[in-house]
Amino acid sequence: MTLWRLELLRLTRSRRLLALMVVYVFFGATGPFLARYLGEIVEQFGTDVVVQFPTPVPADGIAQYTSNANQIGLLVAVIVAAGGLVIDAIPEMSVFLRTRVDAVSDLLTPRLVMSFSAIAAAFLAGLAFAWYETAILLGGLSIDGMLAGAAFALVYLAFVVALVAAIGSRSGSVLTTVAVSIVVLLVLPVLGIAEALGRWLPSHLLGALDTMLRTSESATEYLPATVVTVALTAVLIWLATRWAATQEL
Repeated sequence: MTLWRLELLRLTRSRRLLALMVVYVFFGATGPFLARYLGEIVEQFGTDVVVQFPTPVPADGIAQYTSNANQIGLLVAVIVAAGGLVIDAIPEMSVFLRTRVDAVSDLLTPRLVMSFSAIAAAFLAGLAFAWYETAILLGGLSIDGMLAGAAFALVYLAFVVALVAAIGSRSGSVLTTVAVSIVVLLVLPVLGIAEALGRWLPSHLLGALDTMLRTSESATEYLPATVVTVALTAVLIWLATRWAATQEL
């Protein structure tokens, strides 16, 4: 059995892939529905407080999806990625696998690729549901904006996987890896409050999909963040490989 097949079986038989799909598709199916009927749902509570909701537009359906995907969905993605990328989480398994490969990169690469592929597939599946339901309930969306925004989101998700891999290679604990990764991902948007700095950070890409559907903003606005994110991803993968190789058995 190859390491690539092993990672595929790990994702499917442990139901990690299923968990990702369920979470993202659920938000993709419910996001546009909430955007369209939130006002009517609130009215059913029969309170004396009158809440005025703006008339929903097509971009609201995708915004509902991305809001949940970038919070709860991302948390699930980090947990799933950590479960596969922390090579030394189970010492006995780590020794068994490390002694059967020529380089630690042979062990880490399938985990990186399969983890990203699973998370990206789940995100795109949820986005497809949200796009279809939005078209039915709220109206059509810009195809160019959707595709460009989705591409930026995938670049960010690749960064997240690389971050988890680097932290996991250093910590050797799934729980520690998840905790530290979440802290880093929460700190980045805070740093992005400074506009001059924020447009260069990976977290800037999170708003690309919504912004490009609501405005005529060019994709070039997100190129600085994309360049930095790709560079950071490459550095994190290098660090993950280096740190994993220096871990003592």
